[in-house]
Amino acid sequence: MNPSPTRHPRLPFQQENRLRNPEGVLLAQLVRQQRVNAHVEYHSFALQESHDGDLPVPFPDDYERDVFLNGFPGRLDFYSGGHTHTATVIVEVWDGPPPAQEASAWDEQGEAEFESASGEVAVWSGSVGRTETFALGSPGPWHVRAYCVGRAEAAALSEGEGTGHDVERYLVQFWPAT
Repeated sequence: MNPSPTRHPRLPFQQENRLRNPEGVLLAQLVRQQRVNAHVEYHSFALQESHDGDLPVPFPDDYERDVFLNGFPGRLDFYSGGHTHTATVIVEVWDGPPPAQEASAWDEQGEAEFESASGEVAVWSGSVGRTETFALGSPGPWHVRAYCVGRAEAAALSEGEGTGHDVERYLVQFWPAT
């Protein structure tokens, strides 16, 4: 009887083990993922540089209604389908451009640029202020792609019962701009 071959675990960031596309280009790898809650008020919440003392325009200054994703220096504003609720946000950090999501699976999508002085980002709400934080891993310029689903349900909930939790869901992907 032949012994079974020894299997070595694949380390995700070893260049020789990374997946390649048909042209031989290395595919991006997910570095980290975190689930955070965003307390939405007046259809808005933001992701903002954690060290926000030097931001030229801190949240909610210059917030624009009806703009799904609006980028400012060190800040990303989101316009929600619902007035007041708690949205779920899945934040992903990639080492390169992540594969695009199927557009038909999402209600809304957008892209922006983000500059981080600290490598840490905080979730912001109008009246609650700063809540949860997540790490990008390093300061610097980042590309951001955001998706949202559940907007109509969040709007209906706001008009009916009032508030809800986890009805509207976001996927926000960051990857280095360099």
